[in-house]
Amino acid sequence: MKNALIWGFVIGVLSAAWLFITHAMGYDTRDDQTAPYEYLSILIPVIGLFFGIKSYRDNDLAGKMGFLEALVQSFKILLFGGILAVFVGIVYVNYIQPTGGNVMAFSGRMFGALLIGLLSALGVSLVWANKSNKVD
Repeated sequence: MKNALIWGFVIGVLSAAWLFITHAMGYDTRDDQTAPYEYLSILIPVIGLFFGIKSYRDNDLAGKMGFLEALVQSFKILLFGGILAVFVGIVYVNYIQPTGGNVMAFSGRMFGALLIGLLSALGVSLVWANKSNKVD
């Protein structure tokens, strides 16, 4: 659980930092337009999960991990990171944007982040799983 909290915190903080960096660059969530550099934010959960699951396998499981173990740990990491990122996002939309943001555009981005996170969890779990489970 400690690994999931640490890497979830890393993903959440990086996602929050990305939100404030894009705000400093003049981007806001008042419109439904997606800037091309927004797609770089996809790397945050992918890289966070990649290193988080690798750390879990190497440090907690002595180098042997099955697919299901990796998938469950990925979901824990995403849960903690998502809670932090959504909380900061809600604060951003309600209090930091001067005229208020487009809640529909923001919630669409959060749903997209959820899908990216789930697909990343599947991919990273496949990459780091190295223990075969035989079904006889």
